Amino acid sequence: MPRQNRRDFLKRSAAAGFAASLAISGAKASGGIIGANDRVRIAVVGINSRGQDHIHSYCKLENVEVAYLVDPDSRLFAHRSRWIEDHAGYKPKCVQDLREALEDESLDAVSIASPNHWHSLHGIWACQAGKDAYVEKPCSHNIFEGRKLVEAARKYDRIVQQGSQSRSDPDLIATVEAVRSGRYGRLLISYGYASKPRRSIGFQWPKTPPEELDYDIWLGPAPQQPYHENLVHYNWHWFWDFGNGEIGNQGVHQMDIARWAMPDGAAPTSVVSLGGRYGYQTQDQGQTPNTQFTVIDFGGPKIFFEDRGLVDGKTTKITNEFHTDQGVIKNGKFYAKGKTEGEPLPGLAPGEVDKRVTLSGSLVNPKGKIDPQLLHFGNFIDCVRSRKREDLHAEVEVGFRSTELCHLGNLSFRLGKEVSFRRGSKPFPDDADAQESFESMKDHLADAGRIELAGSTYRLGRRLSFDAAADRFIGDDEANALLARSYRAPYVVPDRV
Repeated sequence: MPRQNRRDFLKRSAAAGFAASLAISGAKASGGIIGANDRVRIAVVGINSRGQDHIHSYCKLENVEVAYLVDPDSRLFAHRSRWIEDHAGYKPKCVQDLREALEDESLDAVSIASPNHWHSLHGIWACQAGKDAYVEKPCSHNIFEGRKLVEAARKYDRIVQQGSQSRSDPDLIATVEAVRSGRYGRLLISYGYASKPRRSIGFQWPKTPPEELDYDIWLGPAPQQPYHENLVHYNWHWFWDFGNGEIGNQGVHQMDIARWAMPDGAAPTSVVSLGGRYGYQTQDQGQTPNTQFTVIDFGGPKIFFEDRGLVDGKTTKITNEFHTDQGVIKNGKFYAKGKTEGEPLPGLAPGEVDKRVTLSGSLVNPKGKIDPQLLHFGNFIDCVRSRKREDLHAEVEVGFRSTELCHLGNLSFRLGKEVSFRRGSKPFPDDADAQESFESMKDHLADAGRIELAGSTYRLGRRLSFDAAADRFIGDDEANALLARSYRAPYVVPDRV
């Protein structure tokens, strides 16, 4: 199959009218009908960092209104609201508590960019209020609440999309389909890398929260604890009560791509994860690993996943590779065993892309390039209009299954034990490929991290067997106890949604 000229087919598709604002009727949350000329009204929750991308994207889509800005930190309201006034010509309402916005019957959907520990509960609340939801990755802070979010989407018949914009990228669609086609051999290892510079966050002492911040709402489902400035607004990622470390931050994107390439019906059967937090010369308050290697067995093919924070801009590595019994697929090419020159992968025919990616002139720049992130938001809006859950590129069940893999890795890691690099030099005695990756991790720590391995340890995670159909571990009560958390009232994810 010859490689397609992607620029030409994107322009043709745009001209054909695959627009995010196409007139497809659907039922509004308020009971009305959404037509081509009706505005889809959105509340964006969490507006400091990632939430700004939500705001900017929705303001580029036709007939979409960011009606509410929601954040417990009211210091953000003036700047974000002014940006919308300047670029969209209207002023949103600003509230600190999502529940206030959910009382508005004319609100159609909620776009969630709050910290991870809020993702599922915000999504469940939206579904219960009859609103659709775009939920940032990872869609949950733990496995239990992710399953409850899926249940809520089904019970209330809501459109719920996870923010895995790779699923709207035509280049990645073509790559994954090439892997799954079998043309390049049987998949052995689906490898994800999420290594980017992560400096020490230092240490911040407890203090009184700013009066503009409703800290009770910010904590939400998490345990009560003192406020300090390594929580608000970003470094919560590196604390277990709020985030999921790098594997659940950048890594969930690459984990999703790795799982996407797996054969139909493949499910995780076991996991082991190892690593640690290394290389910071000053006191560092973070809890999650900055170096982690995870192996997830699918009863045949495996996912290898690594993230390393002790890298600089030149050694950042955020990508996926697919190792088959015939070679390696990476960077848009297939490298057969023994070959140094890669064979370009075929692109998708225009009609095939049209089935998966909604295109419009507003989403294609003059050079024919598209923005997968904007396409992903546009796909969500299309499905809010059409009510066709099956057309979502990353429907919540898809997002939950990929997010679950990140949780599996973290649970193995957290249940592990510290072992010396010397005495624990063979954590994968029966898996030469995994052992090779472990050796690479050691070399990285010695070189980039300047770690004296002879006197250092790593956490070797517990090998856990998993029943994916039941979302439970096999024969491990301690691990199963960590599938959920204790919730702080009234911010409780219910057993029955």
